[in-house]
Amino acid sequence: MIKVIAFDADDTLWVNEPFFREAEEKFAELLEDFMPQHSSLKELYRTEIENLYMYGYGIKGFMLSMIETAMRISDRKIPLIFIDKIIQIGREMLEKPVELLPGVEEVLKELNGDYRIVLATKGDLLDQERKLKKSGLADHFHHIEVMSEKKEADFKKLIRHLDIAADEFLMMGNSLKSDILPVLNLGGFGIHIPFHITWEHETIEHEIIHERFFHVNKISDSVKLIRDLDQ
Repeated sequence: MIKVIAFDADDTLWVNEPFFREAEEKFAELLEDFMPQHSSLKELYRTEIENLYMYGYGIKGFMLSMIETAMRISDRKIPLIFIDKIIQIGREMLEKPVELLPGVEEVLKELNGDYRIVLATKGDLLDQERKLKKSGLADHFHHIEVMSEKKEADFKKLIRHLDIAADEFLMMGNSLKSDILPVLNLGGFGIHIPFHITWEHETIEHEIIHERFFHVNKISDSVKLIRDLDQ
């Protein structure tokens, strides 16, 4: 029987990725005198991926990658006022309100009590704590885990900490790559809840066919599915 249900945060509980897309557009417009917008966005993505091992995920690392890309694109000739504008783009992201996705709070209330509810997300610790506090959802969670990565080793550590077997763990999230596949590989359950925008780095090209993998169109559809699984 399932004992623990873990939820991803960004784009599962609240809106996140559209803010990055909005920031990317502002960045590309800012650098338009140095490079066409589509090219500067490709350069920014390349910088982000190269810097993941050092900065991790989150807005602060994104800000640093924007500055580094702007310096490279402009051959270090970009005016300081542009760097200030890039920093401002990042600050605006950090100050965004938390917009809960439809049905989130109702689902957490419905499942709480019958299962231990866990938040399992990755990103910058301070930023994720800020968003969780603003969301008003913190009291729903038995445990909160902010990971630097979401790989099998990270989930294995979390499952061990929760003192359960892998097949008693269910993960729900919008990323097949980070939320679902590692848990399935460990022997747990995964429910995919798609979001209309997905960061390129989080996409996979192959279809998942697995007896413990499930897909719902919206988070509110997950409650009946979980109840059925637990019969």
